[in-house]
Amino acid sequence: MGLLPPLRMRLPVALLRATMLELAILAAHMIVYPSGLIPERRASRPAPAGAAPPGSSGSLGSLESPEPPGAAHGLPDTPDPAETHGSAAPPSLPARSPRHPPAVLLHGFVDNRSVFVLLRRSLARQDGRPVESLNYSPLTCDIRAAAELLGRHVEEICARTGRPRVDIVGHSLGGLIARYYVQRLGGDGRVRTLVTLGTPHTGTRVAPLASAHPIVRQMRPGSAVIEELGLPAPGCRTRFVSFWSDLDQIMVPLETARLEHPDLMVRNVRVSGIGHLALPVHPAVAAGIREALEMSGAEAESPGAVSVA
Repeated sequence: MGLLPPLRMRLPVALLRATMLELAILAAHMIVYPSGLIPERRASRPAPAGAAPPGSSGSLGSLESPEPPGAAHGLPDTPDPAETHGSAAPPSLPARSPRHPPAVLLHGFVDNRSVFVLLRRSLARQDGRPVESLNYSPLTCDIRAAAELLGRHVEEICARTGRPRVDIVGHSLGGLIARYYVQRLGGDGRVRTLVTLGTPHTGTRVAPLASAHPIVRQMRPGSAVIEELGLPAPGCRTRFVSFWSDLDQIMVPLETARLEHPDLMVRNVRVSGIGHLALPVHPAVAAGIREALEMSGAEAESPGAVSVA
């Protein structure tokens, strides 16, 4: 019985620490937020099909004003090298190996690309891969429309880099938009791995008053979009890795950030000790994302855990 009080205190202390970290991250993010309103600079012209990726990533404007996808039809129809070589590649593999396609980062609700400042650097250091952060308008009112625009940008990235596939990392709503693109719009042919961070895969009940916004209503349990994502998806070629936190106050219930679907290749990773805003900025999560993008086959579908407490 003497152990019960310390056990009861552990969760409140951990929650307090996570909340203080969330507030600190929010304050820092408010400072860099204006810089994320400016679209990234893009490469001057598309690379020819089959060309090696550029030394530094090109950039895209916001999802609200996409450019035409370009000569995507000229891309070679070749299998993903990650599927043919897996994780057994020799240590002497060149830094810009085909095992690492461009990474696309997609932010959450009323946010912008500035949330990925740290994660972007971490992924770019992994092997010099191109990394692009996309913005979509805070006035976006439909997940389906945002997913269509994401698809156009993915086609443009593939045409410009000469790479047949990309990896996507989506935070919160960004993960839901990317998942809709993959499952419902044929994006599994372009997306090798989709990593979601604190994404409400089965909907969240947080902040009932926020349902005045149409896209928030689409993130509620039982919405038409959530129901669509629960439909069969046979033959989906994309690997999914879902990071969910046991102290995420935006996910109600917490388990909604776990991805459960019988037709999908899924690896759920539990993160302990941090909240929703910390997922895209914490170094331990960044390391977990890099590891997830290296995995293939059965290894990529095994459950995992990241502890930062």
